[in-house]
Amino acid sequence: MKNFINIKNLYGILDENIRRLSGGEMNTVGSIANAYVKVENGRIIAFGDMGNWIENGAPIIDLKGKSVLPCYADSHTHIIFAEPREHEFELKIQGKTYEEIAAAGGGILNSAAKLGETSEEKLLESATHRVKQVIRMGTGALEIKSGYGLTIDAELKMLRVIQKLYENFAIPIKASFLGAHAIPFIYKTNPKEYIEKVIYPCIEIVAKEELAEYIDIFIEKNYFSIEDAHRILDYSDKFGLKPKLHVNQLSNTGALQLAVDRGALSADHLEEMTQKEIDYLKNKSTIGTLLPSCSFYLKIPYAPARQMIDSGLPIALASDYNPGSTPSGNMNFVISLACIYQNLLPAEAFNAATINGAYAMDLSHELGSISIGKRANFFTSSDLISLSSIPYNFGKTLIDEVYINGERFV
Repeated sequence: MKNFINIKNLYGILDENIRRLSGGEMNTVGSIANAYVKVENGRIIAFGDMGNWIENGAPIIDLKGKSVLPCYADSHTHIIFAEPREHEFELKIQGKTYEEIAAAGGGILNSAAKLGETSEEKLLESATHRVKQVIRMGTGALEIKSGYGLTIDAELKMLRVIQKLYENFAIPIKASFLGAHAIPFIYKTNPKEYIEKVIYPCIEIVAKEELAEYIDIFIEKNYFSIEDAHRILDYSDKFGLKPKLHVNQLSNTGALQLAVDRGALSADHLEEMTQKEIDYLKNKSTIGTLLPSCSFYLKIPYAPARQMIDSGLPIALASDYNPGSTPSGNMNFVISLACIYQNLLPAEAFNAATINGAYAMDLSHELGSISIGKRANFFTSSDLISLSSIPYNFGKTLIDEVYINGERFV
């Protein structure tokens, strides 16, 4: 057992049975001033006012007036890649669009070419560095996608790296098979052949070797169509993979409706949305996961987060960490963007990045809040005046220490 005492403000308190927050609920963050937290076997067993704390002989970590907040749950990342794509940065400045760069051989296909030439050991080494980096910035759970392989061997290589990250780190790490991320040049005129020759065999191996829990598809013009998505999901359903889908990023083609109808855990991106799609999400288990860092970097529209919350929906926030459209896994900056550009209140953005992000990974029973029985994944801050301090200080991270399962991460 450990006692964390003299906490200035303990934020993110929720009943342990709450799995996500919707609409107006998202603007409330439970907190206790002058608090303590007791941790045993990596889990929170008690918390409350210091006036009620009783010495029990267990080790004491005196936080001396620092605040404590639950770690972020980043439910959408592409954190495994061979090389950054800095050479595309100037092309963006010169006015080239995401689609134009991809059509010229850049984008996802460029990352796939580089990844195919990179060993599993090198991928693990670079990904390990990035995972450590995001944990130090407050992330306490990750979803990681494949999708930069686009061949059977390379996709499986990525998924095995994710599996090793899961084994090597104490944070929960979930894997998504995203073989349907882009169509390789050799299959460009016949995506059905790519689906049958690459995606189907991968699904079978992924299920047999338990390399991923989720299936993802980039449903977009010039990528995978609604028809393609149904075909892939029909096949993956046989093997028990749950959908988490890229939808409505660059256009509105009905992909959101497909995600909801197919029971997707999350529908991610949602930059191109109307009230019709928002209404379609009402009272559904699918949560909308928004990725404002991607909108910021690509200079594309932001998802209508304010409209979604005002319509009573839950939303999650994630980083979309990847080499091409979001070369950052800083969830503190994600919260800043959500407040500045999507008009979320700090409490709403915080809940979207914690408890609702955890929901988008089937982990809200495990983390995402300060609750009895949940993992003691939290971070401390000596500079936090209020939750507004996080988005306000967009140029720096106010985190002092990160604790994973009650142990200080170094």
